[in-house]
Order: sequence, then structure tokens, then C-alpha cells
Amino acid sequence: MKEFKTFLVSLNLSANTISAYSNAITGYFKKYTEITKHNLLEWKVYLIEHFKAKTVNLKIQAINKYLDFIKKSNLRIKAIKVQQKPFLENVISDADYVFFKRKLKKEDNKEWYFIVRFLCATGARISELIKIKVEHVNVGYIDLYTKGGKIRRIYIPLSLRKETIIWINDSLKIESGYIFLNRFGERITARGISQQLKNFAIKYGIDPNVVYPHSFRHRFAKNFLEKYNDIALLADLMGHESIETTRIYLRKTASEQQEIVDKIVTW
Repeated sequence: MKEFKTFLVSLNLSANTISAYSNAITGYFKKYTEITKHNLLEWKVYLIEHFKAKTVNLKIQAINKYLDFIKKSNLRIKAIKVQQKPFLENVISDADYVFFKRKLKKEDNKEWYFIVRFLCATGARISELIKIKVEHVNVGYIDLYTKGGKIRRIYIPLSLRKETIIWINDSLKIESGYIFLNRFGERITARGISQQLKNFAIKYGIDPNVVYPHSFRHRFAKNFLEKYNDIALLADLMGHESIETTRIYLRKTASEQQEIVDKIVTW
């Protein structure tokens, strides 16, 4: 397994992906002692019966990577089709986002105010957000290497930069380094952010199901398309490999669909 992990590292895969792939292969070998086409297809059926479609495909991707590693690519198995829902689920509304950030600002919760602002104003993933430094705020963007070895640039809009620089100078009083730190002065963790956002949601009377880091990334995409209808540009800003992934943001959320139906269907 150690050699397989080294192989995955050489592919520039993220630590989370490497861990998920390794766990999937370990799971396979707990059920089977060898790799054969029969065993692989039987395992696929087992996965379909016990896991959600996205998890099944993640494990299939893992076994296919392992087959490449052991030079048995001819045994690769096909992913299953994921039925995409006709609406977005559990996305924070723009009204709740505005309310949320105003409450944080009013209570002088500056660090959490800026965490929410950065998530929603940049479209950054939580793993990307915690890498932002003073230097990135000063130049207006952060460049990160993606899984495929490509560079993803996350832009920090001018209004947010100006506000953040004041916070850095007046409160953080630092000239370089990470801007989102915990009470020990260390870089805050993704888990810590997720849990605290839930706590604030409950405190402010917002549905906790719509308050999580990726929800603000969804809101960024929805707001962007409403103000500048260029899905190709949005795909680049979101770091999507395919524009098809971005098309989900052309759909309404479930609550938006309900509101439209309630308003127009009077017959």
C-alpha cells in the first residue's frame, strides 16, 4: 500500500484523495484476496447496494487507479451514472448571507465576519481559504496548484481587499503570513471553521443545514451568474475542469423553485 500511495502522490492528488483511495483499496482486499474481473464486478454490485452513487464512483476511481498502478488497466470498471437533482439543495440564501455577515460585524466578530466574506466573495473551497496570507490580500489573488498540476487563481475583489487590509493593520497587526488563525496563533482548521459556522447559525436563528463552508461557495456562484451571466468564466473562477460541472448553478434552489411556483401558478 505504501508504494501505491507514492504512486498517487506522483499524480499530484490531494492528501484527502490519496487517503480516500487507499481506504477504498484496503476495503476491497478485506473482501477479496485477488483482483479478477469477476471479483471487481461483484464488488461493484456490493458498493451499489451499500453506498450512495458518489461514494461508489469514488471507490471505483480508486480501484481503477490501483489497476493502473499494477499494470492491469484492462480490468478497469465503469463508473455508475449519478442522477443529478433538478435543483440545488441546502444553499444559503442571499438574504441569510447578508443577515449573517451583518450580525457578525455588529458583534465585532471580525475574524468570522471575514471568513464568511472570503468564502462568499471569492468562491474559495475551505481548504483554499485557510491558505490565504497577507501577501495574497495585498496583490489581490492567490495561486494554488490543482490536482492535475494546473494553477487555480482565486481573485480577492477590491472592496474585500480594502476592508481586509484595514482589519490586518488595526487588529491582526501582522505584515505577512496566514490571516485566519485560531486562539493559539496557529492556522485555523477546516473542521474548526465548519463547526463554528454551525454554532453561529443556531445563535442567529438561521437553518444550520444551509450554513457550511461549501454553501457560501455555492452562493458565490449563484450571485455571480445573476450579476454577470458568463458560465465559462464562472467555471474558470470555480476551478472546474468541465463547464458541465458549473451548469448546476443555472438551476434554481428548491426554495426558489417553490417561491416561483407559489407566485405564478394561480390557475
